[in-house]
Amino acid sequence: MPKALTIADLKAQAKRRVPTMFFDYADSGSWTESTYRSNEEDFSRIKLRQRVLVDMTGRSLESTMIGERVSMPVALAPTGFTGMQHADGEMLAAQAAEEFGVPFTLSTMSICSIEDVASVTTKPFWFQLYVMQDRDFVLNLIDRAKAAKCSALVLTLDLQILGQRHKDLRNGLSAPPKLTVKNILDMAIRPRWCMAMLKTPRRTFGNIVGHAKGVNDLSSLSSWTAEQFDPRLSWDDVAWIKERWGGKLILKGILDPEDARLARESGADAVIVSNHGGRQLDGAPSSISMLPFIKDAMGDRIELHLDGGIRSGQDVIKALALGAKGVFIGRPFLYGLGAGGKQGVREALEIIRKELDITMALCGKRDIRNVDGSILWTEPKSLIEDDQAAKSRLS
Repeated sequence: MPKALTIADLKAQAKRRVPTMFFDYADSGSWTESTYRSNEEDFSRIKLRQRVLVDMTGRSLESTMIGERVSMPVALAPTGFTGMQHADGEMLAAQAAEEFGVPFTLSTMSICSIEDVASVTTKPFWFQLYVMQDRDFVLNLIDRAKAAKCSALVLTLDLQILGQRHKDLRNGLSAPPKLTVKNILDMAIRPRWCMAMLKTPRRTFGNIVGHAKGVNDLSSLSSWTAEQFDPRLSWDDVAWIKERWGGKLILKGILDPEDARLARESGADAVIVSNHGGRQLDGAPSSISMLPFIKDAMGDRIELHLDGGIRSGQDVIKALALGAKGVFIGRPFLYGLGAGGKQGVREALEIIRKELDITMALCGKRDIRNVDGSILWTEPKSLIEDDQAAKSRLS
């Protein structure tokens, strides 16, 4: 595995090693992908204050997320099809996260099952729940997560109806991939991926096949998943899910201040500001641009996290400065996984850790828990007024 200096380096490596349909699944948004692009681009508009002649020794990135100690305030986000980026992908990513000291979140739509991940880890991981119309299956998922000693349940709120992702439709996305001429040729030029996949029995959705009623093969799975996401999901459902779970609950998918106020009253332990990585409502604002508004609406009653657009340690510190307690990364760790399996995930985390540490020091801070809005550069009011006056004269 070539040495990567940035997440972009890992992305380029993953593109060469992962079959097109699965790389595109990780690297795409819905419709025009405008929100997907905004998630990344809006971070560049936030400027940092450079400070000098401050003591930069004894720095610490250690913090907590929902009361759990973390080596840095970063968690691996729940991502579907992870085990198609690399064989046994969820298991490898969970191990890498555990060794690094950050949380791993397993998706309902994972290739490796809850039990698979529990079998190769020693510390509790988090589980992400999609609410299906088959309530017995949902209850069973919650109970399986409890049996696996998962320490938090992440309830996704923004996937009641699936946003249209053109690349997935054009590629005929499925797990395992259909053996068409196009797919066979695409996989043939990626022998490492193929050899690894041949060695594992995990090639379809492990949390669903054999657990949901009547789902024992690929054909029934395809129709079941299309029909089962529940468009009736409401705030009333949060209450019974919280009661059934009985542990820490995180709500993922808040992007509006009014929804933030409702989440504040739900009894959840944390909220993730997220637009599903730009994969649902195209044309919605970026996650980072809405973070300050969500923070104002929620106050300090619930812990606030951010998901979407994080590609560097600088992005992490900007989110923390704007009020997040921690962030979730999806694509960065998927690129690492596709590029080099467990080692690639560790490399992605190390890239972000190093960038976060150096950026924090150059902003004059030694402890990540002390990072706040004071590290952000804001244009002096007089400069803004002068610019507005100049524009007015020109018009």
